[in-house]
Amino acid sequence: MVKYMNNNSGFQQWNAARDASAKKSRLGGILWWFILFLAAWWLLSWWMGPNKNETVADATPVEHVDLSAVPVSEISSENLTAQIQGLRISDIHLLNYAADASADDSGSVVLLGDDNSYALVGMIANGTDTPTQTTVWNQNGDTYTWRNSDGVEYNRTVKIDGYIISVSDTVKNTTDANISISPYAEIVRANDMESSAGVYSGSVAYVNSDLEHEDWPRIADKSFAYSTTNGFIGFVDQYWETVLSVDSPDQTMRVRPMGDLFSADAAAAPITIGAGETKTLTTNLYMGPRDHRILDTANAYISGIDETVDYGWFWFFVRPILWLLNVLNSFVMNYGVAIILMTLLLRLAMWPLTRKSYVSMMAMQKMQPEMARIQKLYANDKARMQMEMMRLYQTHKTSPMSGCLPMLIQIPIFFALYKALLISVQMRSAHFLWISDLATMDPYFILPILMGVTMWLQQHLQTASTKGAATNDVTAQTQKMMKWMPLLFTVMFAWMPAGLVLYWTVSNIFGIGQMYYIKKLNK
Repeated sequence: MVKYMNNNSGFQQWNAARDASAKKSRLGGILWWFILFLAAWWLLSWWMGPNKNETVADATPVEHVDLSAVPVSEISSENLTAQIQGLRISDIHLLNYAADASADDSGSVVLLGDDNSYALVGMIANGTDTPTQTTVWNQNGDTYTWRNSDGVEYNRTVKIDGYIISVSDTVKNTTDANISISPYAEIVRANDMESSAGVYSGSVAYVNSDLEHEDWPRIADKSFAYSTTNGFIGFVDQYWETVLSVDSPDQTMRVRPMGDLFSADAAAAPITIGAGETKTLTTNLYMGPRDHRILDTANAYISGIDETVDYGWFWFFVRPILWLLNVLNSFVMNYGVAIILMTLLLRLAMWPLTRKSYVSMMAMQKMQPEMARIQKLYANDKARMQMEMMRLYQTHKTSPMSGCLPMLIQIPIFFALYKALLISVQMRSAHFLWISDLATMDPYFILPILMGVTMWLQQHLQTASTKGAATNDVTAQTQKMMKWMPLLFTVMFAWMPAGLVLYWTVSNIFGIGQMYYIKKLNK
């Protein structure tokens, strides 16, 4: 009976099926625990999120205000110029960034330059009048003055520091009674979904030290309101931000549709100004690029704005990669060359793992005859076959998974570089050979084709030594699938940022050189 049960009997098949079911159960259990963890994490983040009220959007159109009688003036700095018309600020030109990334002579990027797009900084008073959008101020340099019929004097100063436009309103109460002033600010603009593929765009709000995002489709359907003691609100695109921050406690912030446009506004609690008193209200506007170095500086005016850049899941890799690219570019003055140098540095840093992977792969190739013998000898005894295979791996001090480690390490680097290329303003206008913008696809598909060829050559070198060796069904199917990988990657990479394809191509070429070198040493 024992002998019968040890052969390829029904009992043994039942036992093998039971073991397989146990493995599937364990795998299913792990999967379910992972799903439960994600669900719990989502529920916890939703429950602990900041207070946010949603209402069905009424899509109120923008109110037309006749500003023909209000004079237009201009403020400027080395970074930007903007038009001032009463309470409105618009037509903001970012002088250091070309409108067309592929043409330096295309003029500068313009924010809030469309019809009905503007930033508005104003006040609402109780007990007296405040300037309105149609008010004509008296201008003296960068200071604007207006006095109402009660004798309350308003002095507005508009200054630029970097990409921060600071609006300071000094209110002098010359009456015999107290007045209350409520500052407010608003940004009205269109969406920019077409130029933001792969990167979050829409509204951004900093509510009690937490960031809140709503994308354009959600804003089109609903209005969102936030209550906070501090913060900012505005809109973010792939490369640019238009954000406002009222320097006053106890604010209500909203984002809502207004016909074909969108509005983000903030209104603060009233501030009492006693008779004979003077108080200053400040609103800061950030109108500039989503460059973390610039945003770090702007953080002195608008706390938390440095957190608005979307670095993705691999954020811990993105910032070091951006830092390294900027450092290398400062030496070579070309981001394409900087990507090549960064790729070489990363491949050199992974050299010990790569060498171990290639050595393990060569050992696996040498083991093929013995593996084929074991597979043939124990074809009807899967358990014994696995045991003999494990003994063979231990003898040669290798593992089937050891060759995957360099690839696994490159995955987060790959996605981090992908995100860095999409959010980096510098990459937007980075030229390299025939490529005018490394953040967009190669217009002639030269790099994707070269990447596919180098990937095929690297794969061919890895599998050349296994030809003719006996393989099991799984290995054979894997090899058949891998033959199509270069073509699949070529098609997939054809529409990816050229800088990312350049990184992968250089990595393949360097890997081919490493493989030749290791094979030469181990002959």
